[in-house]
Amino acid sequence: MTPDVLMPAHATRAPEQQVWRDPLALMLDSTGEGVFGVDLDGLCVFINPAGARMIGFEPAELLGSNMHDLTHHSHADGAAYPVEDCPIFNAFRQGLPCRIDSEVFWRRDGSCFPVEYSSHPILDEGQVRGAVVTFVDITERKRAADALQRAKDELEARVRERTHALETALHQVRELAAWSESVREDERTRIAREVHDELGSLLVALKMDVNWMDKRLSEQEGRPPEQAQDMRQRMRCKCQNMSRLIENAVDNVGRIITDLRPSILDHQGLWAALEWQAQEFVQSAEMALDWCMEADPEGEWPEPPEPLAMAVFRIFQEMLSNVGRHSRADRLQVRAAVRGGELKLSVHDNGVGATPQAFEAPDAYGIMGMRERARHFGGVIDIQSAPGQGTRMCLTVLLQAGATL
Repeated sequence: MTPDVLMPAHATRAPEQQVWRDPLALMLDSTGEGVFGVDLDGLCVFINPAGARMIGFEPAELLGSNMHDLTHHSHADGAAYPVEDCPIFNAFRQGLPCRIDSEVFWRRDGSCFPVEYSSHPILDEGQVRGAVVTFVDITERKRAADALQRAKDELEARVRERTHALETALHQVRELAAWSESVREDERTRIAREVHDELGSLLVALKMDVNWMDKRLSEQEGRPPEQAQDMRQRMRCKCQNMSRLIENAVDNVGRIITDLRPSILDHQGLWAALEWQAQEFVQSAEMALDWCMEADPEGEWPEPPEPLAMAVFRIFQEMLSNVGRHSRADRLQVRAAVRGGELKLSVHDNGVGATPQAFEAPDAYGIMGMRERARHFGGVIDIQSAPGQGTRMCLTVLLQAGATL
């Protein structure tokens, strides 16, 4: 390359120096934040394009304008914002910087937007000459923060609801446990009273009869035959009376045992036990019974595992007990059906009925007990009732559910 085609070094650098002659202006033009300067009277000395654009002006329109009156004159609710309260002006009047993110700036069209701004005083030989204000539109940040706060509030509300629900459930479980213990204690007391009052009195009567016979047998020695004949007749009557007492004792023992655990459930299975219990109930309650059993398509009645069978039987007893205590009905309909390994057992009376809230009451321990038994085996209790329309209680449970427990 020959020297006559070489360019001087200063010739190649001259255009670059022209481009970078005003780096401060380049910085202000390129930043996305709004930047403006004000003098001690609050008049705009300069503003970058981004700042002017955010408030709806051209930079040249704002020079010499009072920036507080133009864009910071009111609060977000429209209340007037006196200039003496403005942090921007107080900052440079006191010579201290400030940073605010809880106010708004106003646009040319009368709308406002949330803004974060900072004001820094400009010092010249120790004297404050004005301030430089940097601001940014934080609408999206506020929107995200509000959404986050709403989500937080909703989460806290749900946590409170769940906590309350758990506390209520725990309280109900405790009350149910106390009620169950009270029922068991009442049952023990009843059985103890029956054993004492009925079996005890029968055994005392038997003991007295045995002592009487022993005494009379001892007195027979040396008596005339006619007296012996009369005594034998009296002893025969006494033996017959003892036999009746023993039969009564056997019946009472059987009844008490049946109350504790019906033997028909062990000997003939769940289905026979349900029908027997229904017949016993309507006889004592003087009600008409509509009994129906629907087998699976193969005509079979699969016998559930023993724990599930006992649970179904106890739930059925509680259903009947509820009818007897509250319904004032004269007709009872019982349906037992097996479909696809699922048992549906319903009890429907034509009594006075009740509101749905009555079955959800905190002291509806019988209903809670039924539901807890059913839930233990994966079953559910559905109750439909209305005042004057009777009550229908239905148990639904898989017959295989108890096999794995």
